[in-house]
Amino acid sequence: MKQEEPRMGIKTLCRLFGKSRHAWYDHQWRYEDIGLKEEITLQHVHQIRQGLPRTGTLKLHYMLAPMLAEHGIRIGRDYLFDLMREHGLDIRRRKRRVVTTDSRHWMHKYANLVRELRVNRPEQVWVSDITYIRMNSGWGYLSLVTDAYSRKIMGYCFHKDLSAEGCVEALRMALDQRIYQDELIHHSDRGSQYCSKEYVEVLLGSRIAISMTENGDPYENALAERVNGILKEEFNLHHSGLGFEDTKTKIAESIRAYNEVRPHASCDYLTPEQAHLRAGVLMKRWKNKKSKKEGLVLV
Repeated sequence: MKQEEPRMGIKTLCRLFGKSRHAWYDHQWRYEDIGLKEEITLQHVHQIRQGLPRTGTLKLHYMLAPMLAEHGIRIGRDYLFDLMREHGLDIRRRKRRVVTTDSRHWMHKYANLVRELRVNRPEQVWVSDITYIRMNSGWGYLSLVTDAYSRKIMGYCFHKDLSAEGCVEALRMALDQRIYQDELIHHSDRGSQYCSKEYVEVLLGSRIAISMTENGDPYENALAERVNGILKEEFNLHHSGLGFEDTKTKIAESIRAYNEVRPHASCDYLTPEQAHLRAGVLMKRWKNKKSKKEGLVLV
């Protein structure tokens, strides 16, 4: 449709500003293209965040690329950051911490076997941890067993208390999901749940070596802490706002999306499920912020 020229006349206006009429129309068309580009981008952002509600902008930039390419659109990282901020879609990280580990107990504590260990295959090292989730009436505790190489959550259990029962159930699920039979190390903090007779017996019965942090320093189990943070921040699990059974369902859906849908920057933007079928070097897609205290060396 031909655009209506202002009363003063495009020819007169362009002469005043030293521009051609073509330049004026080109500017109008470009402005409309930018609006359409933003609208398409935002639609795809909302589509991704239906399943991954707190995915950060860097990961969104990677996930959006093939979607936008179908429309002939390419966007830069800085453009997306600005667009997300402009529409109030950037993620603000929350910092909370509740202690779920009691290492002041009489049970045997094992040595750290993973310090400076080079992890280069799936099911070489599993890391375990417990995190808390606020429900509409009280707290629940999520036990996780995660593969250090692929970042795949191998087993999990949401329990109403901090007893060893939830940790054992998560471990048994992980063992059921195991697909390789090479040597495996289980690494955790020195909490009473992981030192309990039942938990240790399951590990030893499965011929899995036992490794534990030495000083109670969270950096010694940083990978497990990182997975906890992803589930809480990106999947809105700080506070479920639901009852126990509904929270369990939400956790199951979130872990499925984490394993099967969410690309992981530490695994060359593969999903954990995809990375679990690989071996060898996986390219890291994040800035190098390696802690001097983090023991595992992922190659």
